[in-house]
Amino acid sequence: MAKIRITKAYKFDTAHSLPGHDGLCKNIHGHSYELLVTLIGEPINDPRSPKYGMVIDFKDLKQIIKGLIIDEIDHSIILRNDAPPALLKEMKKNFDRILLVDYQPTSENMILDFAGKIQKALPRNVKLHHLKLWETVTSYTEWYAEDNP
Repeated sequence: MAKIRITKAYKFDTAHSLPGHDGLCKNIHGHSYELLVTLIGEPINDPRSPKYGMVIDFKDLKQIIKGLIIDEIDHSIILRNDAPPALLKEMKKNFDRILLVDYQPTSENMILDFAGKIQKALPRNVKLHHLKLWETVTSYTEWYAEDNP
């Protein structure tokens, strides 16, 4: 049977800072991101299956991405987990959604994080083909499974 790629788009807003950066991005700033998730697989060929003819139900894909990424990251401030404790304490007084990560929160590192989470959560018969993360309307990063065996 033929392999089919399906793609679903997600939008979220997030703030971050890049400590040590040599420009304005060292300051807390935000982006309206768009994440495109492309999967590849063979459509289910069992007429008795409620998912007959689908690689994966878009509703099921939405639940996976929403649960793993969007619910946690949307309207959050992403900071490295080595941020000064006094800064974190002060920020927690004013902000409810602070996400600490163990990497510099660039779009490149975020997409690597997303790829790892998504790959672990997909059904056996479906593979992550690629991700595209738009940080601005003119800038995006991409991750391809074929580049990351």
